[in-house]
Amino acid sequence: MTEGEILTELEQLGREHLEFDQALVLTPELRLVEDLGLDSLKRLTLVVEAENRFRVRLGFEEDQPIETVGELVGAIRKEMT
Repeated sequence: MTEGEILTELEQLGREHLEFDQALVLTPELRLVEDLGLDSLKRLTLVVEAENRFRVRLGFEEDQPIETVGELVGAIRKEMT
């Protein structure tokens, strides 16, 4: 699955579960908290829904938090291989 396909799926998840604006286009450099306005519960929701959609387990470590959309996409791609 390509980065673009994962981004499209994440946009759809955001619209379904986090009330993302229909016009929002996710890009790798967008920050989850600062740019998308996700609080800790919304970030957790996005991660859990991504795990379900992509059938992966994303084990985040405290010393390497996921801060951008690109980091989330990278973690998903890594687990899919």
